[in-house]
Amino acid sequence: MNKLSPIKRVRKIPELTRLTLFVRAGGRCEFDGHNKYLLEHPLTLTEINLGEAAHIVAFKEGGPRGETDQRPIDIHNIDNLMLLCLDCHKLIDDHPDQYTVAVLKEYKKKHEDRIHYITGLSKDLKTTIVQLKAKVNDQAVDIPVAHVIEAVAPRYPSDTHGFVIDLTGIQGNDDSYYKTAMQTIKTRLDSLYSPSMDVDQTRHISLFAMGPIPTLAYLGSRMSNKIPVDFYQRHRDSKNWIWKRQGAPAEYDFQLIRSGIDTKSVALLISLSGKVHLEHLPEMVDEKFYLYEISLKDRQPNPDFLKQREDLQRFETIYRLSLAQIMSTHGKLDSLHIFPAVPAPIAVVCGYELLPKVYPTIVVHDYDKSVGGFTYSIRINEP
Repeated sequence: MNKLSPIKRVRKIPELTRLTLFVRAGGRCEFDGHNKYLLEHPLTLTEINLGEAAHIVAFKEGGPRGETDQRPIDIHNIDNLMLLCLDCHKLIDDHPDQYTVAVLKEYKKKHEDRIHYITGLSKDLKTTIVQLKAKVNDQAVDIPVAHVIEAVAPRYPSDTHGFVIDLTGIQGNDDSYYKTAMQTIKTRLDSLYSPSMDVDQTRHISLFAMGPIPTLAYLGSRMSNKIPVDFYQRHRDSKNWIWKRQGAPAEYDFQLIRSGIDTKSVALLISLSGKVHLEHLPEMVDEKFYLYEISLKDRQPNPDFLKQREDLQRFETIYRLSLAQIMSTHGKLDSLHIFPAVPAPIAVVCGYELLPKVYPTIVVHDYDKSVGGFTYSIRINEP
């Protein structure tokens, strides 16, 4: 019986593999940050193939990065190939200690993931980025463009700078602050929805907002429900705005926690980021008030509960049902007081879900650390 001959390696890369590599790379150099187009001469613009299929682990064991325990059985496997220009190919092979297997695989993955994302976009997936910037604890939070792009995928921004509602120049936290902030928001949103603006073309908004809760609720109340809006949450653990795909879902309860003596005096406590304690309510919310509460089901209020987009959608549902139940029980109300301890997107939703002439005026109270309780802030959804 003849002994099995060792596999003979040939240097020629299969044409289908080479073609697939060019497609995955978008015809561009995969060296990190280079992105040079390799199917056209840069000076004469003549169509020409300038790309080289470079091995991450060298074709020969003695070559650059060739001596490794992770040497692939098929040295021409596409996972072991990068599309590079001549200069970058020479660079990585002359400096294998700097451009290791791990480094090059990361370059390849980042580049090909980006190409895959960009080529998967269509006109219908454009979105108008709207940012509300306001000081929280005397600091304004800037949102990096990269975070926005990651968060809205598979949609893509029509303009990476977006439409900004900037409240950072408004000083204080008293009635004059909210009056100026509300006027600024109204003016800017009137501009956003004008026929000549970008949103008239995209017909979609991606909202990134951080600020005082009453301001966020007012923002939501002024946004049109004729154009779909996706809301985003900044996650404290990952420091980004990407909705998570896994985790225990957030469920909500709605219940009456105290009966009053005046059916037209009603307050809704929203205990999600933290517990709204009765002793923190203002004196005007006395024994005549009926108190209702939306809370998390089977868990304590905490700032990090809102992880998935579906968590926000479930809140939208319970919020609408709560308002409907209150109106069914109490009839037409002149006003409904709300005391929210909630994340930013839920604060926006508290205003966004209000239908004029259907729901009562909402009196939004905010927690003031300096007084250790809730104080009146603004009225929204007024007729």
